[in-house]
Amino acid sequence: MMKKKRGVIHHFCRHATYLHSSPMWAWQLCMDFSPSAPDNKDVGCHPPPGTSPNAKEEDGPFNWSEALQGKLLSCYFWGYMASQILLARVAEIFSAKWVFLGAVGINVICTIFSPGLAKLHIAGLMAMRILEGVGGGAAFPSMHTMIASWAPQTERLLIATLIYVGTSAGVAISILLLGAIADQMNWEAVFYIMGSLTIVWMILWVFLIQDSPNKQHLMTAKERDMINVSLGEEHTAPKVPWCKIFKSGAFWAILIAHTCSNFGWYMFLIEIPSYMEQVLKFNVSKNAVFSALPYILMPIFSIVLSKILDILQNKNKIRRVTARKIATGIGSVVPALCLFGMCFVGCRHIVAVSIICLGIMGAGGMFCGFLSNHMDISPNFAGTLMALTNTIATIPSIVVPKLVGFITDNNQTIQAWRMIFGITIGLYIIEFVIYMSLAQGEVEQWDEG
Repeated sequence: MMKKKRGVIHHFCRHATYLHSSPMWAWQLCMDFSPSAPDNKDVGCHPPPGTSPNAKEEDGPFNWSEALQGKLLSCYFWGYMASQILLARVAEIFSAKWVFLGAVGINVICTIFSPGLAKLHIAGLMAMRILEGVGGGAAFPSMHTMIASWAPQTERLLIATLIYVGTSAGVAISILLLGAIADQMNWEAVFYIMGSLTIVWMILWVFLIQDSPNKQHLMTAKERDMINVSLGEEHTAPKVPWCKIFKSGAFWAILIAHTCSNFGWYMFLIEIPSYMEQVLKFNVSKNAVFSALPYILMPIFSIVLSKILDILQNKNKIRRVTARKIATGIGSVVPALCLFGMCFVGCRHIVAVSIICLGIMGAGGMFCGFLSNHMDISPNFAGTLMALTNTIATIPSIVVPKLVGFITDNNQTIQAWRMIFGITIGLYIIEFVIYMSLAQGEVEQWDEG
């Protein structure tokens, strides 16, 4: 079997969506690889000057087949999809603070134990991945519950965006630092350092965070009253109105937008780096700055956009639903246009890199768009709604690699990738049309149960 070791950064780009659970990409340091598709079609592209995309790197200690690696990575998503709805209800009824802390704690334990279990038996690592998925499944729903209990309507766009773009900031920092850690120490150190640093965060979370303003003593009475007046009376509806939720056009607008957007998001994160390397011959794994740049630009753009929309809302220039539609429109139209541009960029590497950065940056509109809309239509069930849409929207993480593999099997050409880009553009169009038609910004009647 031909051995080929792709770099840490490349694996990170392909699997960046796993990083909120553990540095799974670090396994690239210790795997042996065979190419997923033969490079038997010369599309005429040559690597940029000074690069060597086919350079081999040192193989790691584990000789895992592509099929086994696929199963290993998919274990996370099975745990992720299975846990969200249940844990969202636990967060809404009992405590989002402790559910979120428990989720992070599970990931810390699994991250620290992963290297040792990988050496012992692959089944142990698979179990860790499933548990990490369970923990990861609680993250967004429980955080949605907390935001709905904390964020005043006049600042909700900005607050939600600040919280969720932290994932992008973490991605950028990870790209720039963890490769160096692995080079200077070893692949196991990545897991131990990540896990240890997170323990520090957990201690701060316990002492500084509460479920609602009424339970928080580290704030002034004026701040507490301002939030309570904005949000109204604090209460929890005891029973989820499932039938009314699934009959709600506003819910379907979020669900469809979330699913279509995630398809494009996974395309940018997982597959386009492969396109850059296999078709354009651009060595992504050797360029940490390129890998990190989109995740530096995205938080900046998202925060500025959310602040502008909050200001316009507070001045009564636009309605809440209009703000959500503007943000979602940007988050779908900009990436779609960038993918359209990728169909014609040819072998111009700098142009391709610029388009990818712009596409990922524009996708950041989702944070203050549909991704925060659950809290508008149902503050009481914001976590449950997030769990529902995020469970379905995780399916593209499985579909995208399989679709790309099917279309490009022995056919790594620009023509094949144009078909892939066209499918993704079509889904972005569906997202735009449905969300603009059905989205709402006010509390739905069924929010009271």
